[in-house]
Amino acid sequence: MWTMGDDFTYENANTWFKQIDKLIHHVNKDGRVNAFYSTPSIYVDANHAENVTWPLKLDDFFPYADCPHCYWTGYFTSRPTLKRYVRQLSAYLQVARQLEFLIGKSKVGPTTDSLEEAMAVLQHHDGISGTEMQHVADDYAKRLALGAAEAEELVGSVLPILLSSKLEACYEKEINAGSGDTSRSPPEMSDSPVNKDTLLKVQQCALLNISYCPPTEADIVSGKSLVVVAYNSLGWAREELIRIPVTNSMLEVKDSKGNVIPSQLVPLSEGSEKVRNIYINGGSQNKDLIFYLVFYASVPPFGYNSYFVTTSMANNPNQARKSSVEKLDSGAVVLKSHDLTLTFSRNGQLMHFENHRTKTNASIEQSYCWYNASDGNTNKSRLQASGAYIFRPNSSTCFPIQDPDNYAPLKVIRGTLVDEIHQEISPWVFQVVRLVKTSEHVEVEFVVGPIPIEDELGKELVTKLRTNISSVGEFYTDSNGRDFVKRVRNYRSDWNYNVTEPVAGNYYPVNLGLYLKDNEKEVSLLVDRAVGGSSLTDGELEVMLHRRLLHDDFRGVDEALNESICIGNGVPCQGLVVQGQFFINIHPVGNAARWRRTQGQKIYSPLQLAFAVIPETNHSTITTPEFSSLIAGYELPPNIVIITLQELDEKNLLLRLAHIYEANEDAELSQVATINLENLFAHRKIDKLLELSLSANQLRSKMKTLKWKHESGAQMVGSPIRGARIKDGQFSIEIAPMEIRTLSIKFKNDN
Repeated sequence: MWTMGDDFTYENANTWFKQIDKLIHHVNKDGRVNAFYSTPSIYVDANHAENVTWPLKLDDFFPYADCPHCYWTGYFTSRPTLKRYVRQLSAYLQVARQLEFLIGKSKVGPTTDSLEEAMAVLQHHDGISGTEMQHVADDYAKRLALGAAEAEELVGSVLPILLSSKLEACYEKEINAGSGDTSRSPPEMSDSPVNKDTLLKVQQCALLNISYCPPTEADIVSGKSLVVVAYNSLGWAREELIRIPVTNSMLEVKDSKGNVIPSQLVPLSEGSEKVRNIYINGGSQNKDLIFYLVFYASVPPFGYNSYFVTTSMANNPNQARKSSVEKLDSGAVVLKSHDLTLTFSRNGQLMHFENHRTKTNASIEQSYCWYNASDGNTNKSRLQASGAYIFRPNSSTCFPIQDPDNYAPLKVIRGTLVDEIHQEISPWVFQVVRLVKTSEHVEVEFVVGPIPIEDELGKELVTKLRTNISSVGEFYTDSNGRDFVKRVRNYRSDWNYNVTEPVAGNYYPVNLGLYLKDNEKEVSLLVDRAVGGSSLTDGELEVMLHRRLLHDDFRGVDEALNESICIGNGVPCQGLVVQGQFFINIHPVGNAARWRRTQGQKIYSPLQLAFAVIPETNHSTITTPEFSSLIAGYELPPNIVIITLQELDEKNLLLRLAHIYEANEDAELSQVATINLENLFAHRKIDKLLELSLSANQLRSKMKTLKWKHESGAQMVGSPIRGARIKDGQFSIEIAPMEIRTLSIKFKNDN
């Protein structure tokens, strides 16, 4: 197989094919080789027909390198804000598709198509990777924003219908259509049974990530309620802490049944204020005092729940409790939840982690440092700079951000629901360590940037987690958020590895998380976007959070990875600021998979919030404050998730269900799960069910399965378990560990 062409070959496809035609002609004229245009299927079939024995490779090919000092491990982190935007909108696309299915895909109104297309384009190998030129990255972000705006319009039109119990009216029109056309009409059409003028006006906040949300920050006047609708796209019920920015400090929160629930006011951190001021206030200080109002939301699977925020009178015992705030510049700090105790040093470094429930503890030190990016001229014989593709530090030294003898005072926030430590580690690194009272993990929120370059040094920022775990050179990273792969430092299974880049050569892509373990315990770190990570020393994990470079790496971008923010209004441009989160936990060895899998799904699919304002004494506009599209009382098994639920143009539903555990990963949950598909659709009845290939372009029954001979010495752990084929007329399905099953579903009363 000769792959014909690369990135830019097909800019003039006619000329390129003419050249290939000539090559094929002259090769075949020689007669010793038969050359022809082929396909992957033809190539695989030809190899299978040889009936030879093949070597077996069970790991992947990471990390790539095209010279001894040219490891393609920088792009794992390049353009971290674009990577986060894609992750955020991936979750939002799931929500929008689910709501679109509930009400019916419109032929005239907003749809999810634009966002889907933009997300698809971003999967290009020079898109999500961050290896495009800056103006191309800007165009990608613009496409995402336009698609997101249309999806927001769709979500904003469907939620009011669900909140006002008008969903059944739409289905009744579908069933009773007098013309015999039983297709569903979208709510935007004039003949819809839903009068949209009588529905709630629902708003959303795309900038909650930078602590900005106009509907929640507006004054809640007396006699009005702010409605907070929390939508859960997962198939499991969940209870989580919601955080919304507010300017009023005298508030109370009620659930959908009218019961007052505990709430807390938490001040914004210095880092959050910095990001908000840059993007919202043009760099100037915010005039209003902003708090986070936090409260627990309990949300059903594949549905939503509503909460009502109103103003409160002074001295009302139900009023949101203000957090206590103290500044400390000496002594250790201890934070406690129901099950955890965290100990911090006087300069704010996490030092010790103890879980009382599992009786597990570990010495953990979390810090920040930066690698000095090679400019390519340190050694004239090597001439390779760090760039968008390549990670190449000019030494293995990671320079600490924080001076241990010169540190800013800590701000310790304590409350009834959550405790936090706010820390300014340097003028360009801020951190919040958050411990929710009911949680067994630590959430770390960071704000980094602009990375200073006045010294003309490119910098690659990482956070390190140093523990007392004896990891003997081994660590684990996820593969596409699915199975975890064991990595061994300075080792390759296929050849004798010559270490030329001890840092970059041990970096791997991380989409879900990475972890260490020994014979007693394991420490896990989960991320909120694609990053690069490693373990360069026993007992230590690190992930790269941000990169600012001053030289091109000569792999096609033709410019340095030096992202900047230019907001106009006379404000000078500055380097990119990145805000994000990661999550840390410790477990007895063998018991961490359940947390990694469940919390990983919650990170990937956060609760999506929408807001409305209604009269406090008249909730008649919200007749369905709580909703689930599943059969009452049903939720998916804890090892199964919906990864695609999309109504196609043909009125069929494309459904993908995935098992999120590997074989032998968890004693209980690494088992075959059985799902009755009828339980997923409380408002629809399944008429016909077909199973498709993973890419949904052919029937599974028509797929060709090939059996291969492999070398007998290879360590093959049996054949993977697979769920049984679906029997005709039955709607139950089995899903085995790591299996994804793709279905086409047609419902009754659909054309």
